[in-house]
Amino acid sequence: MTDGHAAAPGAGPPYGPPGREADPDLDPGEPEGPPEWVKSERQLRREAELRARGRRSISAATASTLVVVVTLVVVITASPGWPRVQETFLSPEAFVEALPDVLRGFLLNIKIFLIAEPLILVLGLIVALVRGLRSPVFFPMRALAVLYTDVFRGIPTILLVYLVGFGVPALQLQGAPSDPVTLGIIALVLSYGAYVAEVFRAGIESVHPSQRAAARSLALTHGQTMRYVVLPQAVRRVVPPLLNDFTSLQKDTALVAVLGPLEALRQAQIHAAMSFNYTPYLVAALLFIALTVPMARFTDHVAARAARRRTGGGDA
Repeated sequence: MTDGHAAAPGAGPPYGPPGREADPDLDPGEPEGPPEWVKSERQLRREAELRARGRRSISAATASTLVVVVTLVVVITASPGWPRVQETFLSPEAFVEALPDVLRGFLLNIKIFLIAEPLILVLGLIVALVRGLRSPVFFPMRALAVLYTDVFRGIPTILLVYLVGFGVPALQLQGAPSDPVTLGIIALVLSYGAYVAEVFRAGIESVHPSQRAAARSLALTHGQTMRYVVLPQAVRRVVPPLLNDFTSLQKDTALVAVLGPLEALRQAQIHAAMSFNYTPYLVAALLFIALTVPMARFTDHVAARAARRRTGGGDA
């Protein structure tokens, strides 16, 4: 007996989409994979146009940059005072002589920066959290936090370095620090702590109130809400401005030189006074640039990544 559904000899398989022939190299028990996606001619032309446009943009940017650089070099080197500037600011002998001492002083700048940065973060976060307290019993603390941010943001950093560096030792308080490096760090922490506190406060206030309401509806306390819900979101949002502040902090460590520590600027001043040549200042400037420019580019990268995350255009 034959099955009523049996196929005739030479015909295709009894089941499956009509008009689709079986692959002779495919195992009958293995399903066929999806068909390979092939770009259309229109898509290929569009990608070729985009690549050509990108090459034209790069060529135009390179050419314009070369024109600007060559023009600046020609104008500067053709100026009447260029020989004097070259002798005073671009002396190879003075550069090589000052480099070891200025580099050793720059390591002190880095040390000051690495000590001051975490202290500034802690102080700024504490002040921002205190300003966010709403209970009437915390009014004196809120008022003190507001007074701190208003006063220390209003005082120029270099003036604050003078006030702390010379004022604290003049008080002759028992146990008060007298080391100029320590006093310089305290001045920087007080100054930048006020700015960072406002950055943190802006980040905290940028979190939508519904986030707090949802957390409180889950029986979380105010502290738990801030710790697990608000602060993680706020910190992610303020990372780019915080990095900008730390770039400025790295440069402002040179202000500690007014108190006498032999950091990069102070070493450059000593060499400039000894040789009557300003090339050591150029050495110090190049060292600061070598540190701050990568940090600035990293800040731009973090800001761009955060923008892509907010718009859904990239991974977290």
